[in-house]
Parts: sequence; C-alpha cells; structure tokens
Amino acid sequence: MTLKKTEKEIARVSLNLIPVILMVSLISIIKNDYLLTGIYIVIIAVSFLIKYEKKDTLFLILGFIAMTISEYFFISTGVETFTRNSLFGIMPLWLPVLWAYGFVVMRRTVNILK
Repeated sequence: MTLKKTEKEIARVSLNLIPVILMVSLISIIKNDYLLTGIYIVIIAVSFLIKYEKKDTLFLILGFIAMTISEYFFISTGVETFTRNSLFGIMPLWLPVLWAYGFVVMRRTVNILK
C-alpha cells in the first residue's frame, strides 16, 4: 500500500506537531515555570536531534524574540492576561519558548505543503 502525496504531507505535518502537542499538554501538569521551560528546551533539543532543517535555529531565535515582544505588548495593553508571570513579572517564562518552536513548526509545515 502506498500513501498518496496528500497523506504523506498530513503524516509529516502531524509528526512535526507532536512536540508542540506535548509541550502544550504539560502546561497544566507542571506548575513550575522554570522546570517547564527546561523541559521545553529539552523537547526542542531532542526534536532538533531527530530532524534538523537548515535555518531551524534562525526561526527559533526569530520566533523567541518576536513573540516575547508581541506578548509583552499584548499583555501591557490588556489584550491578554496571565496568572503565571515568571518573565518580566507579566507572562510565563515558557510562553516565548513555546511560540519559538511554533515558528519552526509553521515554517516546516509551509515547506511540506509547497
């Protein structure tokens, strides 16, 4: 049985989403933001060891910077609020790390679907 091109694309996108799903599912389980951030870093490192694409690190850094600034702006204007505020006293430390890896996954997804 051979998979059609669309089925292969869905499978590849789904595999790239596994770390994000894991990271999001840990938010309600692990209450310590520093521990959760460390676990996120390990998940990202392992995912990069399994599959690393050219410019993944660039997109990770870009996502981290862009989303830290964006989230800071959203929170300071009242658009978002967080009860966990370990970064700058207004947002959870793990949030920009999660978004940063999200940038990598979005880029990979676009490349898969080209």
